[in-house]
Amino acid sequence: MGRGDLGYIDERGLNLSGGQRARLALARAIYRDSDIYLLDDVLSAVDSQVALWIIQKAILGPLMNHKTRILCTHNVQAISAADMIVIMDKGYVKWAGSFSSFLLNPYLLSSTLEPSEVLSLQLSSKGNSSSYSNEEKSCVELQIDCLSISEEAHDGAETEARKEGRVELHVYKSYATFTGWTVVMIICVSAVLMQVSRNGNDLWLSHWVDSTKGTKSTMFYLAVLAALGGANSLLTLIRAFSFSYGGLHAAIQVHTRLLKNIVNAPVQFFDQNPSGRILNRFSSDLYMIDDSLPFILNILLANVLSLLGIVLVLCYAQITFLLLLFPFWYVYRKLQLFYRSTSRELRRLDSVSRSPIYSSFTETLDGSATIRAFKTEELFMARFIEYVALYQQTSYSELTASLWLSLRLQLLAASIISYIAVMSVVGSRGDIPISFGTPGLVGLALSYAAPVVSLLSNFLTSFTETEKEMVSVERVLQYMDIPREEFQGSLSLDPDWPFHGHLEFEHIFLKYKQSLPDALNDVSFTIAAGMKVGIIGRTGAGKSSIINAIFRLTPIYKGRILVDGIDVAYVDVKELRGHFAVVPQTPFLFEGSLRDNLDPFGKASDENIWEALEKCHVKEDIESAGGLDIHVKECGISFSVGQRQLICLARALIKSSKILFLDECTANVDTQTTSVLQNTISKECKGTSVLTIAHRISLVLNMDKILVLDHGVLVEEGCPQVLLEDGCSKFASFARAATV
Repeated sequence: MGRGDLGYIDERGLNLSGGQRARLALARAIYRDSDIYLLDDVLSAVDSQVALWIIQKAILGPLMNHKTRILCTHNVQAISAADMIVIMDKGYVKWAGSFSSFLLNPYLLSSTLEPSEVLSLQLSSKGNSSSYSNEEKSCVELQIDCLSISEEAHDGAETEARKEGRVELHVYKSYATFTGWTVVMIICVSAVLMQVSRNGNDLWLSHWVDSTKGTKSTMFYLAVLAALGGANSLLTLIRAFSFSYGGLHAAIQVHTRLLKNIVNAPVQFFDQNPSGRILNRFSSDLYMIDDSLPFILNILLANVLSLLGIVLVLCYAQITFLLLLFPFWYVYRKLQLFYRSTSRELRRLDSVSRSPIYSSFTETLDGSATIRAFKTEELFMARFIEYVALYQQTSYSELTASLWLSLRLQLLAASIISYIAVMSVVGSRGDIPISFGTPGLVGLALSYAAPVVSLLSNFLTSFTETEKEMVSVERVLQYMDIPREEFQGSLSLDPDWPFHGHLEFEHIFLKYKQSLPDALNDVSFTIAAGMKVGIIGRTGAGKSSIINAIFRLTPIYKGRILVDGIDVAYVDVKELRGHFAVVPQTPFLFEGSLRDNLDPFGKASDENIWEALEKCHVKEDIESAGGLDIHVKECGISFSVGQRQLICLARALIKSSKILFLDECTANVDTQTTSVLQNTISKECKGTSVLTIAHRISLVLNMDKILVLDHGVLVEEGCPQVLLEDGCSKFASFARAATV
């Protein structure tokens, strides 16, 4: 059976919460109507009620009947419905058999599941599974039928902005500022003096030709020529060195500021701008500023001064050239305005058309497994070729416009040469009372008129290219004006803060964008020092928004958050985040050694690192992989998602903060390892306030306190055991769904 007959679900996605990505990916696979479905832990990111709904209505529903469904999962709810269960351990099949055989094997039950989960399976096998209440069913139906982008997703990526019209003067001023105004003045003065010495050299030769003194003063003329030539060489060297230094200095300044602004940009910026758009700035646009722009500016300055020098010399050598100067300038100005406006917009289109290529290429690499499974290589290749074709259209249009200009400039230059030659011939006739110059000046005028065609073409080309290269500066400046996180704080913190871990939320309101509803709506609660708190709720309920608010990833617009009596709004952001430990929902490892990932600042000893890895049940995996000095590949792809979560948890334990945040840190870990981690956290985090966001109810049953969120509102809080006894509580409904 070919790949076209398979449906594949992975865990990647953008601009949606984890639960929404999983459900949309599952819907995509079902719509494929394949014969075999490979489901890679699609239930780990959703709560118990939604997981049960997906199992009953989707995986076991009519759309997937008579299909082969292979589900990799840690979810106990899916086991009872399986025709065959396969238990894996370190790459080997530990056991395989039917559900009834699994229940009859006490060793397997005890080694694989928790006691509460065993009881749930036994009840399920006897047909005593509880069903949804009407309220629970309507809630799940509402969430499934009315899927909306979560508060973490914000808005989709906006269309890339493209300016129109001429490049504004402030762009040139900004680049001059990056270069340094002192360097700019040195460049301009040396370039002007260099051109004066060059034209002076030619005028001196013309004067020598017309001199009547013969060879009596040869040494004098040669000495003057040598002085002018030496001055020209020295000034050329100064100009070239100044341009090189200024271009390098500007490139460093632009890259440093751009990188600093991107790193300090708020989270919403990355949600609204695809990675390809940002890469385009750091690759194509910075390349233009680093390499092309200084070179083109140098040529432009030389062409401007050369053209100005030729015009002045021609006016001096052939006074009649003034009759042609103004008509020529009028025609030339019309041509260059038309060409500049066209080529400038073509360059902007060229820059914008690159971004989709970067984005498409990156997305195709990230989703290559899914693309191959759905056998849609041709679709993605066609889309990529479409983007490349659009980019080539703009490049071809630029080339065509350049050829259009070249033809017209050559005609203009030919007209100038013909005019000067005719006037020279007419002026040489002895019967005309008016002289149009000496032989030396006539020869100088003809020699200066000959390169006009190339100078005119080079001047306009370099001028237009400079303006087009300045578009890159313009685009980079757009990212230098993006809002930055507020890092300044009026309070300085003690290195050991927080001392106790007492946390207070006072009427917190948070939204990710003005057009979106509140992600947190009047949320208030208190967490005493050393308390273990579980936060539950369905996808999009606002659980992760609590962490975002504390870390000031998204600013709150009303209320305040107190940690040990200090309002976090008045603390420097970098300092604030450095005092907390967190395990994010999407585990991330940097490329580099594992030691640097676990202890970036090198403060912990190897013994402490190994101890933390052992407590997180991942020491054996690290030892077998090569130890702490192994190289971690990009985004940690060397490890499975579950292993990455355990490594991130070990990193948080090594940091040993008084406040620890766990955002679905065991979603991709089996129940036995989860139990070990629970015991580790309880033992090692005594006196530490732990906030755990979880979909597994078993993970929060032994917490000191439970917070239940729904659509950004804190609907319930209290001791989990007390809430379980109340059959009408929200937490009890989650617990019932988890035992179905």
